[in-house]
Formats: sequence, C-alpha cells, structure tokens
Amino acid sequence: MADIRKSLLQFIFDGAYMKRWNDKLRPMEFIEADKQAHKMILAWILCRINSADLPMEDRLTLEQEVIERAMYDYFLRLVITDIKPPVYYRIRRTPEHYRELSAWALKELEPLLGVLGNEFWSRLESHVLSPDKEDLAAHILDAAHNYASGWELGLLKDMNEFDPEMPEIIRDFDKKFSRHQDLPGYSAVESKKSSLGAFARLCGQLRFQKRWSQTPRIPETSVMGHMFFVACYAYFFSLAVGAGRARRNNNFFCALFHDLPELLTRDIISPVKKSVHDLEALIRAYEVEELKRRVFEPLRLEGWTDLADRLGYYLGLELGSEFYESVRVDGRAVRVEGFDKLHAEYDEDHYDPKDGALLKACDNLAAFIEAYTATRNGISTDELHAGIWRIRGQLAQVTLGQLNLGTILADFD
Repeated sequence: MADIRKSLLQFIFDGAYMKRWNDKLRPMEFIEADKQAHKMILAWILCRINSADLPMEDRLTLEQEVIERAMYDYFLRLVITDIKPPVYYRIRRTPEHYRELSAWALKELEPLLGVLGNEFWSRLESHVLSPDKEDLAAHILDAAHNYASGWELGLLKDMNEFDPEMPEIIRDFDKKFSRHQDLPGYSAVESKKSSLGAFARLCGQLRFQKRWSQTPRIPETSVMGHMFFVACYAYFFSLAVGAGRARRNNNFFCALFHDLPELLTRDIISPVKKSVHDLEALIRAYEVEELKRRVFEPLRLEGWTDLADRLGYYLGLELGSEFYESVRVDGRAVRVEGFDKLHAEYDEDHYDPKDGALLKACDNLAAFIEAYTATRNGISTDELHAGIWRIRGQLAQVTLGQLNLGTILADFD
C-alpha cells in the first residue's frame, strides 16, 4: 500500500522553482512544472486519438504508461537539474556513464518515492534504467515533449537572433517535429488552422495566468503548473487508497484539466466566489457557456467528438461539477454519493470511475503547499496566512479510506 508524506508532496512542488531556457533572453519565465502540464495535455490528446480503436484494457495500459513514464522523467529531471539537456542526452548515448548517473538518481529518489509502493517503484526503476523504449507510449511522450518545448521556443527565438546557438537549436527542433508526422493527430495539433491546434495553444495560455495574483509569493505558480501538481497528487492519492487503473488514470487527467475554465474567468479565489450570493453558480454557468463556444463546438465541428465528450466528463459538465464522484452507465455520466460508495461499489474499470472528494482534497492541498512554501520562504501576508488557516480547517477532518488528510497536514508545522 502506498503512503503519502510531506517530503514527497514538497518534492513534486520543486518543479515550481526550476527555470527553463535560463541561458536565453526570455519574454517570461519558463517553468518546468508549466512545461510538464502542457506536455501532458498534448499527451492526453494524442493518447485518446491513438487508442480510439483499442480494447479497453489496452487503452488503459497505454494511458498508465504515458502518465507514469512522464512522471518518472519529471522526477529524474528534478534530481539532475544542473545538467543541461544537450549534456544529458550525450550521457544517455554512453551506456557506462548513463548507468552511473541513473544509479545515483535512483538512490536519491528511493527515499522520496519508495513510499508509493513496490509496484510503482519497480516500474520507475525499470524505466530509469532502460529509458529508450520504442513503442506507442514513447512516441506520444516524445511528440508531446517536443510540442511543449517548441511552444516555448516559438516565444523566445525572435528575441535571441543574436545568439549563435539559436540556428542550431531551431534546426534540431525541426528534425524532432518531422519525426512525429506519422503519429495520428500530431499534424492537426501542430496546425494553426485546426480546432485541435487552437485548443493546444489555448491551453498554453494558462502558463501566463498567475495564481494568488494579488499576493506576492516565492515561488510564483501559474494555473498551468498548479494543474500539474494536482494531477500528480491525485495519482499518488489514488495509489494510496488502492484505486483501480481506470480510476487512477481518470483522476490524473481530470486534475490536469480541472482549472481549464479559468482561461475564461481568470483565477477567482474561493472567498470572493462565496462572498456574493449566487456568484459561484453564475461563474460556473458562464464557464460552461464559453467552454462550449470556444472549445467543444469547434472540436465537434471538425470531428473530434470523442475528445470533446471526454473533456466534458472530466470537467463534470453533465453533473454540474468536476468534484463529484462519477461513473459512466450506458454512455451517460452518473453521480455517485461520496468517496466510500464509489470505492466500495464502483471501482471497476468498466464503470469508468472518477473521484470527486479526492480531487478536491488534492486541489486544496496544492493550494496549501503554495501558500505554506511562500511563508517558509519569508513572504508573510495576511492573505497567505488566512489561506493556510482556511485550508487546514477544510482538510483537517477529511478521510479517504485509510488516508487521513489531517495526519498529512500535521507534518507541516
């Protein structure tokens, strides 16, 4: 059985500190956690397209491999942060050197990630020691990685025309992009004319949107980065409660998209939403209306109905909230009353189950760590302390099976 500890949660949050392209002139700070979220949004798109004709078991296997391998690469990136990518790739091409580096990295990671259970750790260890697989999951992740990194390059390349490295970097990316043209869905994602390309670019704008925007923090986090943290936490929590594979996968992707509507309304903090009668319901109605107009209708018009329907399920559009426990019966979303009932009666892959309370707890926990970390870094404001106090109160009595949120928060002094 997996366990959740303070050190693990904080380790995942370290991606908020890691800056990308930090030897180049940049129009904004590019942050590793933001890139990982953007990458996984693209990976989800490509995963759905490429698994459309697969049996359920094969589709779930592909989704799990995409999710977990992306996490493993992120964990590795966190512990070898000082090695520039070109140097790292040269090391990977030298088996002896890579074995030494991977052995060291696993030694660093084991105290943090071993608590997630022997099966998860064994899969991680296997991936780190033998990373160069050539299968569909690897193709999808490579394509998603190159898209997200290329999106960043598109913003900074014109500012760095003076840089002698830039022509080579651009040529290298062009070669990488050409490797994925045979992957179904990739050309549509790259296209500036398709609804799928527009959706991928629209999601990228969540990198620009800062959370707690009126409150100074170190580090700042974007809505995009926050979504990635919540997705990781949701997957870890799913492992900790012993959730089945479909439920784990759904929880990751639901968490990854849970703040997508904030593209349309900006990040409105909970006290403001709740301070005016019916404001929260009004905001929700506006979000749904704009999502249909700007995302779902264009996707459906071009034939991407499965993607639109799946995204709607993650966002809880049929039921009224992404934070309701839900399953699918005869093709329709059905609400399940509470974590215990979902866990006891519906945690089977054919129900396509998705948590609600677990996801909400992870969303609150990520917000708590954002505020807590800022105060530990010397930023003391009334808003941060109020947020910490409020979230502690919300989570103190929350239990999810054998997982007690109050016990987890007790480690944060």
